[in-house]
Amino acid sequence: MAFDFQGIATQFVTHYYTTFDTDRKALAGLYRENSMLTFESSQALGTANIAEKLTNLPFQKVKHHFDTADAQPTATGGIVILVTGQLLVDEEANPLKFSQAFQLVQDPQGQWFVFNDIFKLVFG
Repeated sequence: MAFDFQGIATQFVTHYYTTFDTDRKALAGLYRENSMLTFESSQALGTANIAEKLTNLPFQKVKHHFDTADAQPTATGGIVILVTGQLLVDEEANPLKFSQAFQLVQDPQGQWFVFNDIFKLVFG
């Protein structure tokens, strides 16, 4: 069955970064107990651990701007997304470049959630 993986990916990425920038606690609903986050080489497994990691990052304000969100369907009906962009932390003048990869899958109710999430700042 064909589905609009690029449309779903674009909608997800827009929602994810809007939520991250305005209410990080609300991101917990995008993960499940078997989800894994790798944030700058630090891993967190499960909704509670991921939410704790994302809400305890060492900054108060953040604004993401994503430049690209490339998506591909997976063999199991999921979606792999690679995002590149820039973020401003605590209103600093110099944006930081980042790359983030997501794997979205559907739960038994058909809701998309983040199964894998890998975030990396890009220096250089």
